[in-house]
Parts: sequence; structure tokens; C-alpha cells
Amino acid sequence: MEYSRRRLLQTTGLAVATAGLAGCNGQSSDDTTTAAETDSETETTAETTTEDAESSVSVDAAVAVAAEWNAMRARLYDTVALAAAGRLGTAARVTGDVFARFEQSSGEWGAHEQLETTNEQNYETFESHLGGAREAYAAGDAERGSDLAVQASDNLLAAQRGRVDAAVVDALEVLLFGARARDAGLLAAAGEVDAAAELANAVYEDFEDAPAHSSLESASGELYETFEAAVEGAADAGDAETIAASARTAAGATVDASYELAPESVAGAGHLALMQAVGFDAEVLAGLGGPGDEFAHAAALSLYRARAADVPRLVAAGEADFAATVASDVFAHFEGARAHEALEEADHDAYEGFEGGLESLTEAAESGDSAAAEEAVATVDENLLAGISALVGGEAATVLEAAFFRARLGDARELVAVGETDRAAAVGESLFARFEENEANLHESVEEESEELYHRFEEEHLAGLVEDAAAGNADAAAAHAEGAMDALFEFEAAVGATAEVSAAEAAFFGARGFDAAALAQVGASARAGSVVQSTFAFFESGAGGYHETLEEADHNLYESFEGALGSVRTAAEEGGDAYGAAKTYGQKAVDSMYAVVATAAADAGLGAAASERMTGVFQTFEEARVHEALEGADRDAYEGFEAALSDYVAALEDGSAVDAAAEAYATATARAQFAVVGEVGKAPEAGSAGESGSADAALSGGPNVVEGVPEDADHVVEMTAVAFEPAELTVSAGDTVAFEHVGGEAHSVTAYGDELPEGATYWASGGFESQEAAETGWSEGKGAVQSGQSYVHTFETAGEHAYYCVPHEAAGMTGTIVVEE
Repeated sequence: MEYSRRRLLQTTGLAVATAGLAGCNGQSSDDTTTAAETDSETETTAETTTEDAESSVSVDAAVAVAAEWNAMRARLYDTVALAAAGRLGTAARVTGDVFARFEQSSGEWGAHEQLETTNEQNYETFESHLGGAREAYAAGDAERGSDLAVQASDNLLAAQRGRVDAAVVDALEVLLFGARARDAGLLAAAGEVDAAAELANAVYEDFEDAPAHSSLESASGELYETFEAAVEGAADAGDAETIAASARTAAGATVDASYELAPESVAGAGHLALMQAVGFDAEVLAGLGGPGDEFAHAAALSLYRARAADVPRLVAAGEADFAATVASDVFAHFEGARAHEALEEADHDAYEGFEGGLESLTEAAESGDSAAAEEAVATVDENLLAGISALVGGEAATVLEAAFFRARLGDARELVAVGETDRAAAVGESLFARFEENEANLHESVEEESEELYHRFEEEHLAGLVEDAAAGNADAAAAHAEGAMDALFEFEAAVGATAEVSAAEAAFFGARGFDAAALAQVGASARAGSVVQSTFAFFESGAGGYHETLEEADHNLYESFEGALGSVRTAAEEGGDAYGAAKTYGQKAVDSMYAVVATAAADAGLGAAASERMTGVFQTFEEARVHEALEGADRDAYEGFEAALSDYVAALEDGSAVDAAAEAYATATARAQFAVVGEVGKAPEAGSAGESGSADAALSGGPNVVEGVPEDADHVVEMTAVAFEPAELTVSAGDTVAFEHVGGEAHSVTAYGDELPEGATYWASGGFESQEAAETGWSEGKGAVQSGQSYVHTFETAGEHAYYCVPHEAAGMTGTIVVEE
């Protein structure tokens, strides 16, 4: 049986006491042994026994893998910290990043292969927990997401226990608490001081009940006290600087303790894994700027305000059934939305008032009662405005109010376009009254920002809209509506951060999609197409940073957002289901709200804070015991680590290519972990399978799995580590799509059998005739698309073809091919 140093010290302590008694009872008649000599002999015995126990610890490549798992465990606890601070969008992204890195960690000694080899059931459960955590966070369920993230961490802990000696596990467990303490510093640096203090308290409570508690206490009473005092200090602190300093102290104590618990090479590998975790923390910190999920929730409520406002005019236009559908769809969407729980918690009265107002609005629409619909909309709007103020308030609420005004001005513009100038005038009058009442402080904020802007908006354009629309001067009224919209957009851009403007504009963009659908419903298809075209042009022009921010935040979502907007135009102009397309597009707009607030570092200046964090890592490394150990173990790995660290610091300072630099740093750190345990030759490269072109001989493709991408393919969908890019693709009947493997482990392309369009033949890589057969085939190694290969399929049947990757469905690797006639 192997013993950790902690257990050894407990054992030798007992041995010393027993030896003392035995020495007294069995002492020679000469009585020549002095007390000092006895103490000396005892110390020598303890040291020798300690050295023997340490030498019995197996130090090999498995230790480096266990350290890599520790870095992943630390990142999973990052998501718990982020969720506690309400940063669920970022928590979901980090969980997805962990999954992607895990999948890309190929090779015999990669974290992926080793977990699967250690225990296949544990491996499958880990992936399930990881995918479930990502989905829960994305759905706004912080509690479930955190529970699953911790369970995924426990899967890795079980793997550590199954692969390395107890001393290694002890050291890594202590270091994990150091990483968790650093999370408090992360939140504090991001301005989440209260959440940071609460997290530190949670870490303290968890530590009291964890095996790491006795490990650290037995390793060194002094270090144990230092750690506990530092974590308590962070929990009690009320300022970011104190929390950050306390977190660093706590983490430092765990590093020193790891050298007391395990051999130097083991502690060194664990310390490097901690540095890797801090590196990923810096990446997260660099993306934590901006308004947060609360603003996205409020932006989603702003879109509901605009959608509800459409109902009375639809009723007045004789579209009662359609109006009732719109109202009931708003209700249905809200029930499943992330903003639902947020509004309920922020202002329960507003939540109930909103839902009650929606019920009244639906009833009024069904009965064709325009006046009752107007009253119900007023109730809906009043409660949503209260909810927005409860969620964000202040200037943030004002930015959203400007976007809502822009959406309503868009309504007025379209009423003018279809000849309803009287109703356009009524919309303008309502906005004028709201502006004068200083709703959401918009009047005072615009006036304070710029007298010229204030006069241009209210006196020139808003007043001009009312006057010319009432007089039936359509061209002049339309010009004033557009001028008022432009003035408010100028205001938004002046007072709002890029992330705020982007999320607010997402509400405006979503509303314009529904405007197009409403126009198509009343027969104004040409105008509907023009609305989409102008909206698209505005997006391409930048839209206050919305275009670039969304593209950088989530490229797949960016592409599907544009595609969905185009689908609204196609449906409107060709007599298709414009409203259905608008709902799909509206969801993309809502998703974009959360995406842009999740990655808004530049606006908060957190890139500098993240860079400072990594500069601290560099300084720590220069003075750390692992510095000399790494340099002595492998010069190339040492220099590669320092170079990657330097490049990462520079990237954080510049704010460019941060993700790539973070990945390069993590890869160099993992290689260093292998180097310090003497196994640098076994260090895997992240994504090596995708780059090397190697294929798993145990897997087979089947029909239509080919090498490369056929030249006659009409479209290409790339399969990355855990995603199809683009996730949604629109093609024409008869088009051929090549699904190309570009990263990660082997993938499948498997249609959902019960979601295929009527009359469509089942399709999947491997040539299976049903989804069940495809899943069974995958378990037998069939239907795999590997590096350098593509699965090719020609789509003949119109409709939506939903599909997924069998091994990575839990990670969200799903897609849709929309086939048009």
C-alpha cells in the first residue's frame, strides 16, 4: 500500500511515541544514551522513513495527466463561481471550452484517452455531466449547471484516484482549493465584490469538510493556518484589492503544502497545472467586461415590449387571429426564456403583471377588441418597464428605452408605408408624451448628452412625424421617423458601452423582423422585403458595434443570425411563412443578446487586469521551485513555457488573439507538466489528431464517407471539436453538402429520424436506415468521419433536416439543414 506524506507523518508520529516508551523500558544497564541522542535518532528515523515513502510514489506520465485533469477541475469550478455571480452566459461558454479542449486532447497520454482508458463508464458519465452543465447554464439554470459541473469534477477526481498514488491525489486536491480561492480574486477583479466574498466563504465551508483539510493541516500547521486565515480574510473583505491579495496568499499556501505532501516533481506538475488554471481565469476575466446577463434579460424584455405593441394595430387591421397568435406566442416564448426567472426574482409584481397583461391581450385579440388590446398593451408595457428597471436601472435602462423608442418609430415608419398615417401619428404622439414624462429618464439623458441632439430628436423629427403623419404627408412623415430613429441611435452609441448598444440593438433588430412578418401578413410583401433589406444593410454597416461584437462572441450564431434574417425576407417576398421565419430569427436575436454581454472585455478595461494577473504568474514562476525543476528537466519545454507565457501577456495587453494565445499557453503548460515528471516525450499536443491527419483504424466510415472534400460539393459544413459550423445552413433541393472533419475526435453525422420532413429518406454517415441503427452502428465503430474525411449527402426533400453527432450530442453538437424548393 502506498502512503502519502500526510499519512506517513501521522504514522511516524505514533512510531516516535512508541519508540520513546520502548527506549525507556529496554534501555541498557550502561544507560549511556542521552536524551539528545534519542531525539536525534528519532528525527533521523522519521526523515529516513519519509524519504522511503516519497520514493515509493510512482512518478510517471500518469502524474502529468492527473495534473491536467486538475486544471480541468479548476475550470469547472470557475463555472460554479461565474454562475454564483450571475454570469451564466460565460459559465456556459467556459463549460463548452472545457469540453472542446478535452475532445482535442488526443493521443495515448491525452486527458481524453486516459480518462476513457481508466474507466469507460466514468468517462461517459463525465461527458454527460459536462454537456448537461453547459446546457443548464445556457438555459439559465445556475443550480443545476453548478451541480453537474461539480459532478464532472468528481468524475475527474475518481480518475485521479484510479491512476496515481494517494500522495499525488492529496497534493492535487490541496492545489485545487488554491485554484478555487483564486476564483474569488477573479470575481473581485471583475467588479463582483459581493459575489467574490460569498464565494470565498463557500470555499472555506467546503474546505472544512473536505479530505484536503486534514491533508493540508498534517502537511504543515503553519500553512494550514495561513490558508484558512487568507480565505476567511477574503470572505470578510469588502474591497477587490483585499480579496485578490488574500486569494493569492491562500493559493500560495497550497503550493507550498503540495511540496510537503508529495515528491518535488509531483508538486511541480501540480503547480504548473495551477498556473494553467490561472491562465484560463485570465481569459475569462478578459471576457467578463460589460453589463452582464441582467442586461441581456432586460434587452429580451424590451423585445417583448415591441412585439406586444404590434398586437393592437393587427387587430385594427382585421387580423384578429394573427394578433392573438402573436400575443400567445410572446407568452409561450417567455415561459421558456432565461428572462422568465430573472424577472420573477427581480420584481415579482412586475412578473405577475406582465403575464396577466399578456393573458388580457390574447383575449382582446381573440375577440377583435382593439380598445381592450390597447389597454392590455399598456399593462404589459408598464410591467415590463418596471422589470427592466429592477434588473438594470439607471443609464442601462435608458439605453434600452432608446432602443424601444426606435422599434416603435420603426412601427410608425411602416404604418406610413402602408397608408395608415393616422395610426402613425398616434404612435408618434404616444412617444412624444412618454418622452416628455421622462420615461426611463430618456428625456433628461438625451438633453444632458447634447442639446443639439435633443432638439433634433424631439423638436425636429418626433414633432415633425406627428405633424406630417396627421396631415397625410407620407414622404415627409417617413423621413422624420427615420431621422428620429437615427438621432436615438446616435444617443445610444454616445452613452452606452458597445455590449450595451449591441444587446439593445438586438431587441430593435428582432422587432424589425416581426415588423416584416406583420407587413407580409397584411399583404405588403414588397415593403416587408425592404424592411429586411434595410435592417441587413444597417447590420453590415456595424450597427454600433453589434455586427463585430456578435461575430467575435459566437461566429456560428453570427452566421445563423444573418441566415435567419435572410430567411424572413425570402419567406415574405415569396409568400412563405414569414412569421415562422421571424420567430426563428427573433430567437437568434435573443441569443445574441446573451452572447454579446458574455464577451465584452474591452468596455470594462479588464484586459489590463487579466494581463496583470498573468504578469503575476510570470513573477511567481521565476521564484518558484518548479522553475529550476523545469529548466533542468527539459530546456525546450522550459523555454516554450516562458515564451508562451510572454506571448499570452502581450495578447492580453493588446486585446488581440487572446483565445489563441490562451490555448497556446495551456498547451505549453501541459507539456511542461510532462517534462517535470520526466515524460516530456509523451506530452500530447492539443488538437493533434485533427492536425496530423491520423485516423483510428478501429473506426470505419461507410457509404459516402470520403477522403477530402469533393470538388462538386455545393456547400461545406465543418466539424470542429464539438460543433458543426455553420450550425444552420440553408440549401436548395438537389444541393450536395460535405460535412468535413476539421478538428477533434471522430464524429458522426446522424439525422434525427422523427424530425425529418415528410417523405424524406433517412440519412446518416454509415448509410444506416434509421436513427436507432445509426446509434447502434456507432457503438460498433461504424459511421465515423475522421480527420481528413467528409461525409457527403445530397438533399432532395424540402424542409428542415435536424441532425447531430452521436458522441458529442451532449456537448451541443447539433445542426440543421434547411432545404428550399
